[in-house]
Amino acid sequence: MWGEETAYVPGKRTLLITNREELKSRAIPGPEEWEEDYRRRGILWSGAIRDLPELPSGSRVLELGCGNGKTVQAMVRRGWEVTAIDFSSRAVALCRQAFPDPLQGTAMVADARWSPFRNAAFDEVFASHVIGHLSAPDRTRVAHEVIRLLRTGGRLFFCEFSTGDFRFGKGLETEEATFRRGTGILTHYFTEREVADLFSGLTNVSVTLRQWPMRVRGSTLVRSEVQGIFTKE
Repeated sequence: MWGEETAYVPGKRTLLITNREELKSRAIPGPEEWEEDYRRRGILWSGAIRDLPELPSGSRVLELGCGNGKTVQAMVRRGWEVTAIDFSSRAVALCRQAFPDPLQGTAMVADARWSPFRNAAFDEVFASHVIGHLSAPDRTRVAHEVIRLLRTGGRLFFCEFSTGDFRFGKGLETEEATFRRGTGILTHYFTEREVADLFSGLTNVSVTLRQWPMRVRGSTLVRSEVQGIFTKE
C-alpha cells in the first residue's frame, strides 16, 4: 500500500521514510470495524468546524485519523500544507476528495502508531477523536509517535471525549473508562489529568474541559470533551 505514496513530498520537503523494509515492519492493518462502518454508511462525519487555530499559510500540518475529510476541508482553505492519514482505506478515499489541488497536500493510508514519516516532519499535529479509539498501550504509542513527528517548537492539538460525556459507561468496558459499543469500535473517555500525563513528554500549554448541551430524543444531555495544546521544546 506504500508504493504510490512514497513519491509525495509536500512543499518539496522529503517527509517520508524511504526504507521499504522499515515501512513493512511498521505497517499494521486497520481494524475491520472501521472499514465496515464506512462501507455501510459512507460519510460518517459532517458539520461545521470550529476552533481551528491561527497558523501561517504553508504550515506543515498532520491530521491523525482524518476520517472522510471533514476537518481537512477547513484546513486546506486556510492555506496549510496538509497531510492526512487514516488506517481505513475507505475513509482515505473519501478524504482525498477534500484536496481540490494536489499541491495542497494528500491523504494516505497509514497507522498513527507507526507512521511512515521522518522525524520532525511537521509544524503541527492534530489528533481529534482518534486516540480515544485505541487501547491504553496504543494510546501511549501514538503519544510517542507525535513527539517524534513534531519539529522543535511544533504543537499538538488534542481533543477527545471526557468522562463527563453522556455516553460514558455505555457498552462493554474493556479497560478502565474504555467501552466497546455495538459497532465493535472502542471509545476511551479521558480526564484532564490523564491527557496531561499522556503527553508528559511535551510542554503543557493548556488542558481544558469543554461541555455543551445536546438534545437527544427529547432529552437534554451533556457532551463533554477534553482539549489540549502541547508544544515540543
